[in-house]
Amino acid sequence: MRKADVIIIGSGLAALMVAYHLCEHKNVIIFTKSNKETSNSWLAQGGVAAAIHRDDHWLFHYEDTLIAGCEHNDDEAVRILVQEGREALQHFMNLGFSFDADERGQLLFGREGAHRMKRILHAGGDATGKNMVSFLFEKLSNRVTFIEHDPVMDLIVYDGRCVGVQTKKGTYMADATVIATGGVGQLYTFTSNAQTATGDGIAMAYRAGAAVTDMEFVQFHPTMLYVDGKAVGLISEAVRGEGAILVTDDGRRVMDGVHPQKDLAPRDIVSRAIDNEIKNGHRVFLNISMVPHFPSRFPTITSLCERYQIDWRNGLIPVVPGAHFLMGGIVVNVHGETTLPGLYAVGEAACTGVHGANRLASNSLLEALVFSRRVAFRLLQKMERRSVMEKSEKKESNERISLPTKEQIQQTMTQYVGIVRDYDQLLQAKQWFEQYSIHKLVNMASEHDDEKRTIMYMLIIGWLITTSALQRRESRGAHYRSDQPFEREYWKKRRIVRTKAEHFTKEGFR
Repeated sequence: MRKADVIIIGSGLAALMVAYHLCEHKNVIIFTKSNKETSNSWLAQGGVAAAIHRDDHWLFHYEDTLIAGCEHNDDEAVRILVQEGREALQHFMNLGFSFDADERGQLLFGREGAHRMKRILHAGGDATGKNMVSFLFEKLSNRVTFIEHDPVMDLIVYDGRCVGVQTKKGTYMADATVIATGGVGQLYTFTSNAQTATGDGIAMAYRAGAAVTDMEFVQFHPTMLYVDGKAVGLISEAVRGEGAILVTDDGRRVMDGVHPQKDLAPRDIVSRAIDNEIKNGHRVFLNISMVPHFPSRFPTITSLCERYQIDWRNGLIPVVPGAHFLMGGIVVNVHGETTLPGLYAVGEAACTGVHGANRLASNSLLEALVFSRRVAFRLLQKMERRSVMEKSEKKESNERISLPTKEQIQQTMTQYVGIVRDYDQLLQAKQWFEQYSIHKLVNMASEHDDEKRTIMYMLIIGWLITTSALQRRESRGAHYRSDQPFEREYWKKRRIVRTKAEHFTKEGFR
C-alpha cells in the first residue's frame, strides 16, 4: 500500500492543471487506465473561449453561456467562469504557451456556434487540446508521478470519507482524491470521445455515495466525419465558424429556416436538424468550399479526411452527429468539493452547473483552466494529514450478474436515449437496463476484469441518464423529448439530483 497527498484520476487538461497548481506543495499521483495521452482534452480541436478581445466583455460571454444553456446554468458558476477565465488564460500564456497569432503577433480569434462574436483562441489550428496537454506534460515532467495502464477500480470509503483508491495493481491512500475522468460519450455508437470515456469516474463516485446531477443533458456534436457507417473523428465547429455550411445530398441548406444563427446555432438545434434529415433518408455534408486555406487552417481535419480517403478538395465532407459532452456529472461546489468528504471532481466528470442544459462551444477547456485552479487552491487551504484506516466500509456483494456487451449498451442508448427522445422509448430503455439488476451493481464489488468492470459502470451511467430523462418531463437544451417538446416553467432551474440512497427506496425505480 502506498500513500500520497493527492490522487488524481485522469490525465486530461483539468487533471493536469490541478496537478500543476499542487505539485510544488504536495505529493501528487495521477492514474490513467490507458496511456496518459488518451483523453478528450487530447482530441479537442476547438479552442478556448474567453472575453479578452478589446471589443468583447465578460458580460457578453456570460449572456451567451446562459442563452446556450437555456437558463439552466448556475449563475454564480458562470460568472466565475467568464470573469476568472480571462485571468486563468493569461496565466497559462504567461507560463509560455502560445496561441495562434498573425504575422504581427496579434492573437487570432475564431467564432463558433452561439457566440455573438469572435472570441475563440486556437493553438496549432485545430489541435488546441493536444497542444495544451503536451505543454503541461512538459511542465509536470519529474514533478508528479504518472501511473499509466493501471485503472482505478473503485474509491475507498471509510467512516463517511473517501480515503483513497483501489487500482488494478494496488491500494493507494490519500488525503484527497480528485476525479477528472471526463465524460460518457462511449455509451453511444457515434461519439467524438476517447475510447476511455465510459463514465467510470462518475459511476465510482455514485457507488461511493456522492451525488450526481443533470445526467439527462448529453450534448451531441453535429459534425462527426461519417465513413462506411461509422463516426471516425470530429469536424470542429470552427469550420462552420469560418463559413462552411451544412447541406443535404440534394443540395438543400440544412439550417435554412431552422434558427436565426443558421449553421452557428446552438449544437442541440443543429444536431436535431441533421438527425431529422438522416431519418428522412438524406445524407448530410459539410460544404467547405468557401473556407480559404482549409488545409493550413485545419491540418488535423485535413489529415483525418485523407486517412479515410475522403477528398476534401471537392468541398463536401460527410457528417453525422455524435455524443460529445455531458453537462451533468458529480455534484460539486465552485471549489470542486463533492458531497462525499475527501472526494473532489473537476472537468467534464464534475457538474458545477456552469454549462446548464447545453454547453457553449469552447467553454470546456476554459472550465478546466478555471475550476482546476479553484480545486487546487481549496486543497492547499484545507488539507490536513489524517490517519486513515486501510479498509472500506462498503458492504459489497460478490454475486455474479450476467452482463450485456458494450455494443448492446451503445445500441440501446443510441436508439432510445439519443438526440430525440420520448416516453415510450425511455421506458423501454429503462426496462432494458433494469433487467441487469442495477441496484445490485451499485453495491457489489468492482470487477477485476477490465471489460466487465467497464460494462458494469456503463450500465449504471446509462441507467442514470435514462431515468433522469424520464423524470424531466420537458425539452430543454440537449434534452429533447418529442412528446414534451417545450420548456416548462416547473422545470426551470430544477435539478434532478441522484444518490446511491435511492436504491433503498421504492421511488428509485419508478
